[in-house]
Amino acid sequence: MNKRSKTRKYIFVVGGVISGVGKGITTSSIAKILAARGLIVTAMKVDPYVNVDAGTMNPTEHGEVFVLDDGDETDQDMGNYERFLDTTLSRINYMTTGRIYEAVIKKERNLDYKGKCVQVVPHIPQEIIRRIKLAASKADADITVIEIGGTAGEYENILFLEAARMMRIDHPGDVLYVMVSYLPVPPTVGEMKTKPTQHAVRALNATGIQPDVIIARSEMPLDRKRKEKLALFCNIEVDNVISAPDVDSIYDVPINFEKGELGDSICRKLHIRESGKKHDLVDWRNFVARAKSVKKEVNIAIVGKYFDTGDFVLSDSYISVIEAVKFSAYQNHVKPRFTWLNAGDFDHGNGKKLVELAAFDGIIVPGGFGERGIEGKLKVIRYAREHKIPYFGLCYGMQLLVVEYARNVVGLKDAHTAEIVPDGKHNVIDIMPEQKKNLEMKNYGGSMRLGAYPAILKKGTIACNAYKEEIISERHRHRFEVNPEYIERLEKSGLVFSGMSPDRRLMEIAELSRAKHPFFLGTQFHPEFLARPLAPHPLFTAFIRAAADRRRKSKTTLRGA
Repeated sequence: MNKRSKTRKYIFVVGGVISGVGKGITTSSIAKILAARGLIVTAMKVDPYVNVDAGTMNPTEHGEVFVLDDGDETDQDMGNYERFLDTTLSRINYMTTGRIYEAVIKKERNLDYKGKCVQVVPHIPQEIIRRIKLAASKADADITVIEIGGTAGEYENILFLEAARMMRIDHPGDVLYVMVSYLPVPPTVGEMKTKPTQHAVRALNATGIQPDVIIARSEMPLDRKRKEKLALFCNIEVDNVISAPDVDSIYDVPINFEKGELGDSICRKLHIRESGKKHDLVDWRNFVARAKSVKKEVNIAIVGKYFDTGDFVLSDSYISVIEAVKFSAYQNHVKPRFTWLNAGDFDHGNGKKLVELAAFDGIIVPGGFGERGIEGKLKVIRYAREHKIPYFGLCYGMQLLVVEYARNVVGLKDAHTAEIVPDGKHNVIDIMPEQKKNLEMKNYGGSMRLGAYPAILKKGTIACNAYKEEIISERHRHRFEVNPEYIERLEKSGLVFSGMSPDRRLMEIAELSRAKHPFFLGTQFHPEFLARPLAPHPLFTAFIRAAADRRRKSKTTLRGA
């Protein structure tokens, strides 16, 4: 497209029958297949909640809080967009009902409406449209794909649908609507049913929107008969009903969409002339093929506190960690077998339970907040250190690594974190004065280190060897830091702070040298947020390599015995 006369295109992805059937992956996949055609694509998420951002949402209910470079705390789908597009998004790409109302009220208080009566319609949809266009402009996007949370017929998302309707009036031919709807197969009937989707389309019609494409989600592929039925009763061309059966991996979805010629349909409907740079998802297909071909396994234990509420929450609460492990595992030609361990099970010194950790090739303690399960995590970390099991601590997992080391190596038996024991005798993890001031003022966002910060790496360390560079930038989400008063004592006892802030005040990475341990490392930041399918994170890759080495050596030992 000619940038001087660029006509921006917009694709809205909306829900049909039920939520949780893949709008986020559909949005990511549409963006991916269009980007593969040489188009500049960006993606946006609409959360219809009144929350201003996702920072205060419980991960067991809403899923992981994904943090952007600029510090915005967002929905987990933003992580999928970044991973699929291998891009960096910003806060303008994320909207909530609370954020929109907050902006409109602020404008009204600042007299930006010049005395007009400020109304829900049109002023709320107009603010939504302004943000969509700003995100498109910032990315210089040919196409902006916008996922609207919820399903058709809900009150919560009605104003976002109104914005989508208004945009089509202002930009006829440049706006496309995609509905993702589930087609159930009742076990007692054994036949796929289209009626729920028909009703969903009519509910969407009531908002003034007619879908141009229906993504038909189901357990099995859609047959021609049902495609024709949906086309007839939903007022849509039969070739624009796209079958989206369940797949083994979310990374199969863009490939399946291309088989269904979804990209061709979208380009045709939006009158898009491709740049001629189409590369047919070659690298993506190679990644998917490699993921399916690996046979060797590594057993990875993830120790956390959300694991006693049912397995269904795990993948959402720690989705970025899970995916980061997968990307690095596939790069090392192994596949991970995850075991979820509830930290509370180790709280009371259960020696028999700790011994079971020896069966794992690697252990991860991911980020988190709060007291629950902390003593169990400390026991797991000690066992991993003493028994040379590769250990990777993320954020809280790094802070607890420091606490465990201070207690059991330095000899500070009362070592703790001020998050749990504010007036502890030896708080090796504490809050910095500037954050403490904000916390006392109940400025909770201001009390956290959020977003991307630079770090300087120490030459010759595991971290520096993994990154192959000395200056990095990583994303943070935490309040507490390694207490500067204890850094010298910790270092003298053998703990290496291999990454620190440019002013040397904040410790970013703690590790043991490879001479002492194959991989015992924690990061104050969240490296999982920057892992990509085609660009695995170097620290996860180093961790998986150590885990694979442990597994290989254990098998060799068994054969020798």
